[in-house]
Amino acid sequence: MTPQEIVQKVTWKDLRYLNRKEVLIENNLTIPWFVLSLALAYNGYYLLALPFSAFFFLTGLRQVHNGFHNSLGTNKFLTWLSLYLNSILMMASIHAVKFNHIRHHKYCLAEEDYEGKSAGMSWYGAILYGPVHMFLIHKVTLQLGNARYRRNVMLELVSIALFAALVFYFQIAFLMYHIIIMVIGEFLMAFFAVWTVHHDTHDHPDFARTQRSGWKNKITFSMFYHLEHHLFPAVPTIKLPELAKRIDEVVPEMEKKQTF
Repeated sequence: MTPQEIVQKVTWKDLRYLNRKEVLIENNLTIPWFVLSLALAYNGYYLLALPFSAFFFLTGLRQVHNGFHNSLGTNKFLTWLSLYLNSILMMASIHAVKFNHIRHHKYCLAEEDYEGKSAGMSWYGAILYGPVHMFLIHKVTLQLGNARYRRNVMLELVSIALFAALVFYFQIAFLMYHIIIMVIGEFLMAFFAVWTVHHDTHDHPDFARTQRSGWKNKITFSMFYHLEHHLFPAVPTIKLPELAKRIDEVVPEMEKKQTF
């Protein structure tokens, strides 16, 4: 069954809409992890802060990813603001990531898909490729993006540079810790955000990997329902568990490669 046939058979359009509670969750999911990670780092408990920093990064990815697809339930300005603020907090131009992610959906694992380059590498190759991946994401957006994308990327890069310069000039230790951890997180994106969900899927690139284990999806905040996301990119992350159930009911025979 083709992706188009699956989209036609599965009832999904009602899942695009968020109620008030869901809007609040999707737009504030990062806050407790961010506050706890900085509070622990401020008091010098850097090792204890690490898991909270990791969860902040993960929930930040979930938030901006929904923003890429206009699935935060907010207006255009608030969605833009979410991407801008997360750019500074996550130490990368999120609009550059957005530009390449939209192309990833259009050209999935083809030559034009710069985001997906690491999918064909070994797992350790994808990790080593991480810094190149982040450089390429920004370079491609500045080269191929329209004027609005280029303005947003430059604004975000300048804001990131100012933030980092102030933090390191005044030697604000807990924020220096945060910046370093976020940069490491960005360098691992080619592995965690691309390789894990797309390796060994080049024969059928529209059918990405997925994760159906309940506890694994809970600790990863449903970010590995990637098969479902590629088939129905307009569905917010918070609705993906329900979407997965509907797909299983309608197309039980579909092969599902596990993420981990």
